Amino acid sequence: MVNISVSSLYKDIEESLKGLKKDPDSVLRSRKIVEEALKKNEAFYGINTGFGILANKRVGADQLKQLQRNLILSHAVGTGDLISKDISRLMLQLKIHALGLGYSGISKETFDRLMYFSGHDLIPVIPEKGSVGASGDLAPLAHMSLPLLGFGSFWNEAGTETIPAGEVLKKHDLEPIDLQPKDGLSLINGTQLMSSYGAFVLEKTLKLSKIADLLGAMSLEALQGSIKPFDKRIHEIRPHSGQQTVARNVRHLLAHSEILDSHRNCGKVQDPYSLRCIPQVHGASRDAISHCIQTVETEINSVTDNPLVFPNGDIISGGNFHGQPLALVLDFAAIALAELASISERRTYLLLEGHDGLPTLLMEETGINSGFMIPQYTAAALVSENKMFCHPASVDSIPTSLGQEDHVSMGSIGALKLLNVFKNVEQVLAIEMFTAAQALDFRKPLKPGNGVEKAHQIIREQIPHAQEDHYFRDEINLAVDLLSDHKLIDQLGLH
Repeated sequence: MVNISVSSLYKDIEESLKGLKKDPDSVLRSRKIVEEALKKNEAFYGINTGFGILANKRVGADQLKQLQRNLILSHAVGTGDLISKDISRLMLQLKIHALGLGYSGISKETFDRLMYFSGHDLIPVIPEKGSVGASGDLAPLAHMSLPLLGFGSFWNEAGTETIPAGEVLKKHDLEPIDLQPKDGLSLINGTQLMSSYGAFVLEKTLKLSKIADLLGAMSLEALQGSIKPFDKRIHEIRPHSGQQTVARNVRHLLAHSEILDSHRNCGKVQDPYSLRCIPQVHGASRDAISHCIQTVETEINSVTDNPLVFPNGDIISGGNFHGQPLALVLDFAAIALAELASISERRTYLLLEGHDGLPTLLMEETGINSGFMIPQYTAAALVSENKMFCHPASVDSIPTSLGQEDHVSMGSIGALKLLNVFKNVEQVLAIEMFTAAQALDFRKPLKPGNGVEKAHQIIREQIPHAQEDHYFRDEINLAVDLLSDHKLIDQLGLH
């Protein structure tokens, strides 16, 4: 099996699915064990018993298929907005990857139908709310499984509209399937909502962290900040990995700066923390994110089903579905991301104050023009909203299943919050991007460092210098697009 990493998430998933299509032996082996177990006069949780508090109720052999069908239908009680097609696709793919590890005992018919859905981009529609992040993401994964039975909906090709599953199955000449014993439980036990949100956001965060360093360097140049706090020696004696990487990035971006040379002997002693402490703040977020990625990578390559089917024939109930490992790092990732926006907004504020020859609010004629005043309001609002989102979901727990499930992770709530924080951080960094670019225009004819100069040119290809008040929302949208543009990173050699 392919080990999926966050940094090459989509390529690794594609390789995993290709491998499973060619060699489903692990799925077949674990299924055979389940079928052999059913011949014994023993109780196996969720295979021939009820679920949760009903684990002690045996179910007759003639009702085992109905048991699995009822499980999916009864658990598909999600509410709220619909999860995007991109993240729903990840949920489906990561579920297939986990089942393919061969410890779930799912039937080949059900597994093959999931593979068909994935191969034809038939992505189930899933509401975002309803999981407490403990017995797996039960409600969301039940919705993901509904189309197997002919219920629920699929996304259209563009991910903008939903189509009843029955219509889609008929178009593909497919009939709903009968779930076999253990199938339903294998489908809905798992942490694929939490891990999909985590992987989706963290994959994008790898690039966003580099962009944050670039924007810090742009603002430093525009504000005629000092390069001294980025001296390699400072960071060697506090050798946090992220801190050292950020300092190295800024030194690289500011190489051959005419702006730096112009004020090298100006007598300024220290810059505000939002400039001087960029390595320490950005670096701490980078290190936190690295830890979160490590945990998410472990999770997406794990088996989070219950009960688990082992090669020697044992079928063992455990707690691998509990979302606590993810719940903690999803909260941590949100905090780490929010800090990148927090320090970015402070730099945006500094750019508007009229430091060292910059016009106040970054326009020559103010009064009639408000200049860049109001985009900073937006950044401030988003940073404050993130403070609310960063209250940890993982410190909460509400018992479910009549107390059988007496501690739950709430990791699903942390997952939804993490995506909201990420979107806010993108907007805040976008505002710093076009604000810093505006400020750098006023430093001409002096040139900033080579890296900052390249970035400034790329930004100016999309966003022109602002002479007067206009519809700033367009700039925010363009800047957000630039944040995810490979061109901005690939040409700069950032780590």
